Amino acid sequence: MSESKEKIKLFGEKQVRAVWDEEAEKWWFSIVDVVSVLTDSADAQAYWRKLKQRLKEEGNETVTNCHGLKMLSPDGKMRLTDVADTEQILRLIQSIPSKRAEPFKLWLAKVGNERIDETVDPEQSIDRAIQNYRRLGYSESWINQRIKLIEVRKALTDEWDKSGVKQGTEYSALTDLMSKTWSGMTTREYKKYKGLKKENLRDNMTNTELVLNMLAEVAATDISIVRQPSGFDESAEVAQEGAKAAKVARKQIEKSTGRPAVSKLSANNSGKRLLEEN
Repeated sequence: MSESKEKIKLFGEKQVRAVWDEEAEKWWFSIVDVVSVLTDSADAQAYWRKLKQRLKEEGNETVTNCHGLKMLSPDGKMRLTDVADTEQILRLIQSIPSKRAEPFKLWLAKVGNERIDETVDPEQSIDRAIQNYRRLGYSESWINQRIKLIEVRKALTDEWDKSGVKQGTEYSALTDLMSKTWSGMTTREYKKYKGLKKENLRDNMTNTELVLNMLAEVAATDISIVRQPSGFDESAEVAQEGAKAAKVARKQIEKSTGRPAVSKLSANNSGKRLLEEN
């Protein structure tokens, strides 16, 4: 999944962990959390294990297609959790005898409607993101930079679209190229350096890293507007040239401060305030 963001959805007084998949444009919900909402089981995890085994024996395709994602657990650690999309969840509900099923279906429809509203009015999505970042303890200066970076990234991907760059693998390749050029690491290497797994890399950058990443993307966008590249190869040249501007800035910062501009510091998984270098 790309640019995925974990959120907590509330159903009544209970929490359901959810992840928005930007690439597939769908929500993934924690099945254990859904089971907890729909049943009175004292051990939702055990209930799901038994149900999962029974459905597998029955040849249920929904269970076969379910997969795991790392989500934030109550103990503050990222743990692998079985997830399902809205369609799969609705099918699983049919296998759980519960009076709460119908209101849960209405709740899922509400979640879907929220996403549609955000698509029609992107400002709602931004407002919700700001509230989530504040809840997680990020500083206001960091939030401002992060929101601006979303705008900058959109401008760059608009240029890629006009140039004929394909979403998915080619987007990822250009992003990796830019990251490698200015930071010295691909996205995967960068996440590993910070000790991240499923977490969003940009949500775990310091102010300095966000600004450098933003500079790379702004420069690449400006160059693209002037040169109007065609296809992946020409767009890659533009992307790399834009990222070089951020590399120069990074080198100058490191020379002036005597320390690396790219840091292992990141947002704590338990939601504590971002530790900043500045």
